[in-house]
Amino acid sequence: MRHARRSPSVRRGITLAAGGGLLLASFLPAGANASALPAARAQTINCPDVAGRLPQVPAQAKAEVDRNLAQLGTQVQEAERRLATSAGQGGPAFVQNAILGPLRDKRVAAINRIATAIGRVAQRPAGLDALAACTLTGDAGGGQGNGMDMGNGMDMGNGGQGNGTGNGGQGNGNGAGSGGQAQQRPVASDFVDIRRVRPNAQQARAGRRGSRGTFSSRCGRNENRHSNSDNFIVAPGVSNGAHHAHDYVGNLSTDGNSTDQSLAAAGTTCSNGDKSPYYWPVVRLRSPNDPPQNDQAAADGNVGRVLRPASVTLQFRGNARSRVTAMPRFMRVITGDAKAATNGPANAHASWTCTGFENRRLTDKYPLCPRGSQVTRVLEFPSCWDGQNTDSANHRTHVVFPDQRGTCPSGTRAVPQLRMRLTYNINLSRRQLAQGKVYAVDSFPEQLHNPVTDHGDFVNVMSDNLMRRAATCINQGRRC
Repeated sequence: MRHARRSPSVRRGITLAAGGGLLLASFLPAGANASALPAARAQTINCPDVAGRLPQVPAQAKAEVDRNLAQLGTQVQEAERRLATSAGQGGPAFVQNAILGPLRDKRVAAINRIATAIGRVAQRPAGLDALAACTLTGDAGGGQGNGMDMGNGMDMGNGGQGNGTGNGGQGNGNGAGSGGQAQQRPVASDFVDIRRVRPNAQQARAGRRGSRGTFSSRCGRNENRHSNSDNFIVAPGVSNGAHHAHDYVGNLSTDGNSTDQSLAAAGTTCSNGDKSPYYWPVVRLRSPNDPPQNDQAAADGNVGRVLRPASVTLQFRGNARSRVTAMPRFMRVITGDAKAATNGPANAHASWTCTGFENRRLTDKYPLCPRGSQVTRVLEFPSCWDGQNTDSANHRTHVVFPDQRGTCPSGTRAVPQLRMRLTYNINLSRRQLAQGKVYAVDSFPEQLHNPVTDHGDFVNVMSDNLMRRAATCINQGRRC
């Protein structure tokens, strides 16, 4: 690996994140106070999503597929622990030979077991082996000039090329702190004036047999600041499993260790007794003048002041073509894809707009709203249930979206469709954007705060009686 020349007055240090993840090597001037600088970027292992690439898993294979998907998660956790505890060991090929290589071999075996389990009762999925190899994000050897941008015109990066995904980017000396150009995203080009967007929102028209009512749970705006970077649906039992913070409303106990039993026993912020957890990534206001953050969020690349929503609407709606049936208790439902920037937009179902302009929707840009208009996030959830399962291996195949006409696929039935609508008081000008003041949704480090990664999660912990009331209200065309 070729490195740029360094001044004799520069010394090198490697630190560990609070959560045990390895931080990038940072290059500090002699005598500099590390605590006064922005936190360096955490080095984490990024593996392709296997669950999201699977076809519908037959019931006969579900237990074995779920067991091996869990094993894939355990393998990555073990590799990240090895990465953290082996900092500074070996030569330039140590991480590849001692961590990433063995991890790939283990993943090949687990993925092959998944394909075999499905192949016994259905067509064996092809191409899964391509998902075995993992890379590093925040790699000190990834990309060009991926060191620390001091924010004062002095790029302290090493200028080298490596094997990582290069999330550090090129330090250009005009950022807010650590990580250089890529970590500074979003930038001005990631925003668009909503008034320049043509109307594009489409909604299926309710037919004669459709269900037109709505049912809302009023659960607040997270006034009690219930937030963490866990996700018990996708990464159960894992602390900081999401690498980005979520806002929670509804269930008061939600964290990475939540179970059906713990959720049912907890209290709620919802006025109607709905104990369901509703959660989404936080939005932060970011500025070059923000003080350094030396916490896990900053280590994961999520910096800035967390903005509490001005309003949160949790509304269940009907189906354009049929009546809805009550959703089973403890059913897990997710929308969007937290890794859509790298996986592609196939599962991206969140949109961004402004109040007063909600017939204009954006998916891969953030809106600039005129004064008096609020930034708005709309997260619509799938609502065609297979009638049997409360979850699936990829958390998607048991409940899917209707088609553009609102019709559910054969073999599924309509359940109440959750629609989250969140608004924020954010008014930024083009001039402020050019100066580096932006807002952004929290994301996995390698997703670079792309708005297409917005997503939401929900578990139905309503009592059976409350869910029946919701379905009846919707089918009768009432607003409840």
